[in-house]
Amino acid sequence: MGRSGRSERSERKPRPHLRGTQHTVSVPIPSRPFNFARKKLTRPSKARRGGGGEGGADAEFLLLDPAPAAADFAAADRARMFLTRTEYDRGVNTFSPEGRLFQVEYAIEAIKLGSTAVGLRTKDGVVLAVEKRVTSPLLEPSSVEKIMEIDEHIGCAMSGLIADARTLVEHARVETQNHRFSYGEPMTVESSTQAICDLALRFGEGDEESMSRPFGVSLLIAGHDENGPSLYYTDPSGTFWQCNAKAIGSGSEGADSSLQEQYNKDLTLQEAETIALSILKQVMEEKVTPNNVDIAKVAPKYHLYTPAEVEAVIARL
Repeated sequence: MGRSGRSERSERKPRPHLRGTQHTVSVPIPSRPFNFARKKLTRPSKARRGGGGEGGADAEFLLLDPAPAAADFAAADRARMFLTRTEYDRGVNTFSPEGRLFQVEYAIEAIKLGSTAVGLRTKDGVVLAVEKRVTSPLLEPSSVEKIMEIDEHIGCAMSGLIADARTLVEHARVETQNHRFSYGEPMTVESSTQAICDLALRFGEGDEESMSRPFGVSLLIAGHDENGPSLYYTDPSGTFWQCNAKAIGSGSEGADSSLQEQYNKDLTLQEAETIALSILKQVMEEKVTPNNVDIAKVAPKYHLYTPAEVEAVIARL
C-alpha cells in the first residue's frame, strides 16, 4: 500500500495553473470603479409557449447597461487630461499640446485676487483710483503703495503682487531717466509701457533664469505726452493695450460693466474722479475712506492726492 501510494504521488502531475512562468498584465483602471447597471429581461418559458417545459415561471436574464460604463471612461479621460496639464504646467516656457502656457495663466488668475484698480482717460488727463487693503489696525496706511510715479508725466496703478510691481516700476524708472539723459526729452508713454512688457517677457530666459516665473501683477499705466493723455493696460504675458477706461483686480468684472455704462470721452477730470471712486465704493466690502483708497491723476504732470483731497472727492459721492 505504501509503495503504491508513493508511486501515485510520484506520477501526480503539477497543476496546470502552476506550470511555466506567470505573467502580469497591466490593465488601465478608470478614476472610479465600474458601476454597471443591471436590467432584468423576461422571456416566456417553454410551458407558456406550449413547448412542454417544466415550470410556468418566466425565465430571467440580466443585461449590462453600457451608459454608466461610458461615464466611467469619461472620468478616466478627464483624469488623463489633468495628468497632462500637471505635466506641462511646470516649465514656464513649455507649451501644452493645446498651445497653452499654464504658468502664465496661473499668474493672470493671481491678479483676480488682488485689490481693484480703475483708470479713466479724459480729454484733459487720466485718473487712477485704487483700493488699499489695510489688513491690520497696526499697519500704517501710507506705507501701502498701490499707485506709483514712473516719471513726472507717467504714473501707474497695480493689482497683484506688490513686490513684482515694484520690480517693473523700478525698471521703467531707469528706462525713462536714461531716455531723458540720452535724448534730452521725456519718454513717450507707449515706449515706457513697452519697456515694462519687455521685462515681463524675460521670465525663463537662459540657464540662470530657469527657476524664474511670470510676474504676478497687472498695471494701469497713465501718462501725458506729445500725443495727449493715454491709458495702457498690461498683463503677465507681456501684452499691453491702450484703453479709454479699464478696471483690474478682484472686482474688475463688475467695475468694467459700470465703466461701459458711465464712461464717455467728454468727461471732465472731476467727473472721472467721481465715477472712479463710486465704482470702487460698489465693489469694496467696507466704507470708503482716505485710508483705504488712493487717487492720482496725470494732467499733464503726475499728482498723487493727499488724504484731504481724497476726502473732498468722497464728499461728492
